[in-house]
Amino acid sequence: MGRRLAFFGSPAWALPVLEALCQHHEVALVVTQPDKPAGRGLRLTPCPVAAWAEARGLRVEKPARLRKNPEFLALFQSLGLEVAVTAAYGKILPAELLEVPEYGFLNLHPSDLPKYRGPAPVQWTLINGETETAVCIMQTDAGMDTGPILARWRTPIGPDETAVELSERLRAKGIELLLGLLENLEHLNPSPQPPQGTHAPMLRKEDGRIRWADSAAAIYNRHRGVQPWPGSWFSFQGRRVQVLRMRKEDLPPASPGTVVGIGEGVMVAAGEGGIALLEVKPEGRRPMPAADWARGVRLLPGAELV
Repeated sequence: MGRRLAFFGSPAWALPVLEALCQHHEVALVVTQPDKPAGRGLRLTPCPVAAWAEARGLRVEKPARLRKNPEFLALFQSLGLEVAVTAAYGKILPAELLEVPEYGFLNLHPSDLPKYRGPAPVQWTLINGETETAVCIMQTDAGMDTGPILARWRTPIGPDETAVELSERLRAKGIELLLGLLENLEHLNPSPQPPQGTHAPMLRKEDGRIRWADSAAAIYNRHRGVQPWPGSWFSFQGRRVQVLRMRKEDLPPASPGTVVGIGEGVMVAAGEGGIALLEVKPEGRRPMPAADWARGVRLLPGAELV
């Protein structure tokens, strides 16, 4: 049944990649991040890939570290692997591991490498206002997303496409590219990356804060990029308010962050243009129309959001 391979991946985004591999190849091992505390009871909980694989009887390993781990290396060497595949695994792979499979490691990375190397490529692609991106299949080396490219598919980015939508679209095409390469491992044609690239670090909660001094376009791009986490948010009267839906508006100039009108939504001035807040989720409350929230907190034109 196809290639004998190992899969390295952890979050739900990586699951369809593993599912496709299981349909066409022999997955001898699934490697994920260790279980983490979750929920109110902080019970140790497997990541989505581990939970799915364990439920189907696949062999799963969750090493806390890969470097200087002779037990895991010995296990990996014993499996007779042709190739390994990674998708959002979350750890740098040491050189001694990369050398084990006959055809090395293939990594599905949703950016136009060498742009946006790192753990949050789709998010930063959108935050930075890119209008085109790509998904690459890369032969993994010991660096962070620096290995040679085996396949690339470029695509325009929709003007309203969110990180969730774009990452799913890139993943679907990436799976198609990956399956094609696995059929043709004996004839790979790697193309080296230039050494210089850009980095896409893990998002922090602060990255979701709306920067009212930015242009309306930049605020909207950031909103698209920080979905589903940390989401767009601002503060009013010391309480955080998450913005679920917004749109760009042509508004008269005013100090950035100033409420200039309340109608269908809450109109807020930006550094250039403005933003209509359409749906919000105040701290500890359910989602609601932004106009309803404004009435509830007695928000008036001239108020400042930070």
